[in-house]
Amino acid sequence: MEETFHYLTLGVIFAVVAIFLLLAANFQSIRLALISVSAAPAVICGVILALLVSGTTLNLQSFMGAITALGVSVANSILLVTFAESHRRNSDASSAEAAVFGGRTRLRPILMTSIAMIAGMIPMALAFGEGAHQTVPLGRAVIGGLAASTLATLLILPAVFSAVQDHAHRSSASLDVTDEQSP
Repeated sequence: MEETFHYLTLGVIFAVVAIFLLLAANFQSIRLALISVSAAPAVICGVILALLVSGTTLNLQSFMGAITALGVSVANSILLVTFAESHRRNSDASSAEAAVFGGRTRLRPILMTSIAMIAGMIPMALAFGEGAHQTVPLGRAVIGGLAASTLATLLILPAVFSAVQDHAHRSSASLDVTDEQSP
């Protein structure tokens, strides 16, 4: 059992690393990738808290729920970071103003995504139906992870964006070696 837990933990770590690498390539910025995955600890804390409060065990289903919540959380983070960075680069706004702009303009889509996912997981978390008790840990992990990450994305992520991007240049170097417009 301990060996299985070890492999599942490695799976979550590899998922975070893979997401980070893909984001670094997509944004062409390690800073923005780090900002986007900064909500990941909130997901893990939310999953653990939800499982502890509900008395649910940590197993394969709950790890699958954690990875699912991590994916939705990072998608929400990307949404906020993309809008904030775009506003910061295309206007004379400071990083703090851009972070507030990103949070304000993307508040409704982030809440809609999270609430829809949580609402969809409630029947699974409550074990409605025959044989549904097998997927209870998945539903509870997703609900806990998304609840915590939504709060972190809306409250903490703008502060992280503001602090990290405070002294960043308006135009950043491209990771593409053939980009002629890169400084």
